[in-house]
Amino acid sequence: MINNDVYYGQQHLVSGIRSRLIEDVNGLTMHILEAGYEDAVDAKPKPTILFLHGFPELAFSFRHQLKAFADAGYHVYAPDQRGYGLTTGWDARYDGDVASFRMFNLAKDIIYLTTRLGLDSVDGIVGHDFGSPVAAWCALIRPDIFRSLVLMSAPFGGAPPISRNSKSEASAVDGRGRPASMADSLAALNVPRMHYQNYYSSEHANADMLNASVGLREFFKGYYFVKSAAYKTNQPSLLASWGAEELEKLPRYYVMDADTTMPASIQAMMTDQQISSASDWLTDDVMDVYASAYSKTGFQGGLNWYRCSVGAEFNRDLTIFSGRKIVVPARYIAGVADWGIYQSPGQLEKMQTTACSAMTVMPFVQGAGHWLQQEKPAMVSNLLLDFFAEQN
Repeated sequence: MINNDVYYGQQHLVSGIRSRLIEDVNGLTMHILEAGYEDAVDAKPKPTILFLHGFPELAFSFRHQLKAFADAGYHVYAPDQRGYGLTTGWDARYDGDVASFRMFNLAKDIIYLTTRLGLDSVDGIVGHDFGSPVAAWCALIRPDIFRSLVLMSAPFGGAPPISRNSKSEASAVDGRGRPASMADSLAALNVPRMHYQNYYSSEHANADMLNASVGLREFFKGYYFVKSAAYKTNQPSLLASWGAEELEKLPRYYVMDADTTMPASIQAMMTDQQISSASDWLTDDVMDVYASAYSKTGFQGGLNWYRCSVGAEFNRDLTIFSGRKIVVPARYIAGVADWGIYQSPGQLEKMQTTACSAMTVMPFVQGAGHWLQQEKPAMVSNLLLDFFAEQN
């Protein structure tokens, strides 16, 4: 058990949510938040759910759902994933063991975690943002363990195909099947642009964010704000293709101006008047939780996920699942104001038609952007509870 006096978000956790370290999880000592663990005499086992956060977040991001699910009779867990929070055992160097952050190994982390928790299976797994593909891969690889699935914000387009082409032809696409020449096409626009995932793969991105001129807390506040429904210019729409002319329609936090940094991009989008009208979850004390955690770990662990995502060599082990669908009951939830729904053209359609055999897309959550579980916690908790109740 962790001493709660030093846990980064303890002051925001209600009674009944505890913080624990689980050792020997695929080489990690994994930190989890847990709720609903109290055992009643002669009570039947509680249904279990896992929650997987994205970037730049923490297990803390699901604090509201942990409470709601525990109150509803569930035993629930949310880990700090590899590269994040109080989880240790990962390589924090830019030039270190980058391959350990590839998607297959991230799914392996969660599969091993269920075993170390003493679970033969879980009733459901929920993934948000970059946690969404991890959850999807867990369900695709081991449907016997992960019996239902909810993806939030980031659609899952399915397993990559095994290339029928020569090695040189196959190298024309990156790890997500996008044209490898996309960076050049964006740079050639009238206002040169750069995809944020390419920026996140750069050696300087970690230092840029850690040393943001406004300070780490204000950087987090701005980053969350401009991707939330409180930022009124977020009015997402379908993109026709991976062409540069389509991608330049994305906000500057997805397709940045060339030769800039993420803190500079965020600062350029913000005004004091806008941030003052944001929803109450963007408070200084909540932002301090994220700033405190990332000041200790840096961003490099999470950034290495992006490096593996765009590098085709890190995704080859996933091609053995080519053609295989997610067969467990699945649901997709997103905020109305979330550009993440459409930032990967074609993924939303692939998720419904080819990646999943039992996928339901919920009506998008009004008043929410990318961080919907924190922007509209009660609404999202109820949607999730309704879905999992249908499976039992």
